[in-house]
Amino acid sequence: MSAAMDTESTYSGYSHYSGHSKKAHRQGRDRHKSPRSKDGSRSEKSVTIQTPPAEPLLGNDASRAEEAQDDNWGETTTAITGTSEHSISQEDIARISKDLEDSVGLDCKRYLGLTVAAVLGLLVFLTPIAFILLPQILWRDDLEPCGTVCEGLFISVAFKLLILLIGTWALFFRQPKADVPRVFVFRALLLVLIFLFVFSYWLFYGVRILDSKDTNYQGIVQYAVSLVDALLFIHYLAIVLLELRQLQPMFTVKVVRSTDGESRYYSLGHLSIQRAALVVLENYYRDFTVYNPALLTASKSRAAKHMAGLKVYNVDGPGNNASGQSRAMIAAAARRRDSSHNELYYEEADHERRVRKRRARLVVAVEEAFTHIKRLQAEEQQKAPGEMMDPREAAQAIFPSMARALQKYLRTTRQQQYHSMESILQHLSFCITNNMTPKAFLERYLNPGPTLQYDRDRWFSKQWTLVSEEAVTSGLQDGIVFVLKCLDFSLVVNVKKIPFIKLSEEFIDPKSHKFVLRLQSETSV
Repeated sequence: MSAAMDTESTYSGYSHYSGHSKKAHRQGRDRHKSPRSKDGSRSEKSVTIQTPPAEPLLGNDASRAEEAQDDNWGETTTAITGTSEHSISQEDIARISKDLEDSVGLDCKRYLGLTVAAVLGLLVFLTPIAFILLPQILWRDDLEPCGTVCEGLFISVAFKLLILLIGTWALFFRQPKADVPRVFVFRALLLVLIFLFVFSYWLFYGVRILDSKDTNYQGIVQYAVSLVDALLFIHYLAIVLLELRQLQPMFTVKVVRSTDGESRYYSLGHLSIQRAALVVLENYYRDFTVYNPALLTASKSRAAKHMAGLKVYNVDGPGNNASGQSRAMIAAAARRRDSSHNELYYEEADHERRVRKRRARLVVAVEEAFTHIKRLQAEEQQKAPGEMMDPREAAQAIFPSMARALQKYLRTTRQQQYHSMESILQHLSFCITNNMTPKAFLERYLNPGPTLQYDRDRWFSKQWTLVSEEAVTSGLQDGIVFVLKCLDFSLVVNVKKIPFIKLSEEFIDPKSHKFVLRLQSETSV
């Protein structure tokens, strides 16, 4: 369901407590067209990053016209909800089909990689055990007695395999956070190295031990122990390449959101472009405020209104000379455009005044509601346990007293599409359960929070496309710029290398910290 339907459902829920509310007119925006490069000499590579839970994207209907409203909006108007009709073109169908094919390809690639890694890991752990058991099965009577030495080697192999199993589980068996467009180079190199290493051990074992049926069982066990030791060293190499190499900061990236210009700075180590993009997205959901297209729509409507000029008509006919009057009207239109900044200033000042006014009303309403809850708790302690109210019932009891003020404040600040009545009731019951103050309850609504604070259905960004002129598997370099695009906006990432710092030392002799006080005879004491 589109964001407009979520907004209207929220208003219809509010009207259950506050009476009538205003009829909301919403218009869907056109789908964004795929950007086409105008410079034919620059070839951009576009790949897609998709988060693991494949959920449908939120509809691109967040752009809304700004509506004038008075202070009695919740009492004098009515909200009407209903179904929305959307048309779809052949281009939209082709784009949807392409997205489905890409998602299927990503899933197949992910499961194929996991299958190959699991089979190779199983082969690695079974190989040392097979090296020890095969001679006992095939030519046990011909083996030389090993005794205590082999028993000690058996214990060593068992504990080393256990350590290797725990380390492999901690390093490799993690739930994937995202689907990347290309393979991780170091991880693929490690898999190839392990395969070649195990294959060479099996080749040597088949030629020198199985074919000749070697009777030196102690040497065979030591051969298996050497394999386990080598696997442990490969695991140490994997820790260095996959975890430790990227810890030292080497680059500073600036991330700018294309719609509102909000930016953040992050420090990154030696990473590929696609892994750097994943780090940027993880920090984006945590640090950037939630994307609100309604604010951009309001600013665009104001700009269009201020740029509109006066139309000049010649009512006397084309034969009459009215050039002087026309020039005067054109000059008046120019003066009007020059004074548009004053209109914008007073409009923004009026908007800020309304926000402060409704914020004060909301704070007072919430404080009174929480005071009522405290009084109810003191009274309910004297009643029987069966008559006690749970937090959900308490939240439903006090919500009508603050619903109108909260609704008007969210609508004024254009946050109504992010907060449904059910989410507000859940947050209110949570605050009541944990004995939180009214200020703690209002923190979510007075200040727009990061994207992770809201439901996934209201993120406006779940599937991302990585656009880079360089290969996404190449490492970060100074001056590289890549773009992360989603449905409604994009993140522009500019990479700068941390400069080399030359630090010198200067020694100060402690004996040099001595001073002389000089007094003049004319100085008054």
